[in-house]
Amino acid sequence: MTDLREFRRACHKAAGRVRATVTGFRVSDGVTPNFHQGILAFRDRTEIAVVLARDTGVAALAEPRVISFAEATALESGPLTFVDHPELTVALVETRAFRVMTTAELADPFDAREWPQLTEYDVRFWKPETLGDALFNYWD
Repeated sequence: MTDLREFRRACHKAAGRVRATVTGFRVSDGVTPNFHQGILAFRDRTEIAVVLARDTGVAALAEPRVISFAEATALESGPLTFVDHPELTVALVETRAFRVMTTAELADPFDAREWPQLTEYDVRFWKPETLGDALFNYWD
């Protein structure tokens, strides 16, 4: 289980170090997705989501996603598009709040033996090919 207060604090601290602004948090309180997002905006209007997996406490950087139903929005699902931002990654690592994975690590083949906290049934049913697919998903 992840600590949302620590996640928010780490996002704000990292944003300050990379000259970005935290524009919001998208908290997943349902079954899916299995991750929360902290949205950071940069001066060039680029937005990056710091995604935090609820069941493993692992973080990564990705393109922001809509994760709740509302009148004007639809739930997005499917694999995240992970991005690299070395300066932001270093800033997040320095907060010591959670492990931050790079796109290269997330593209590696998934080995269930290395992630025993993931439900064996889900792994067998969904058959994730990459580590990113296994750690950040919309499985029900």
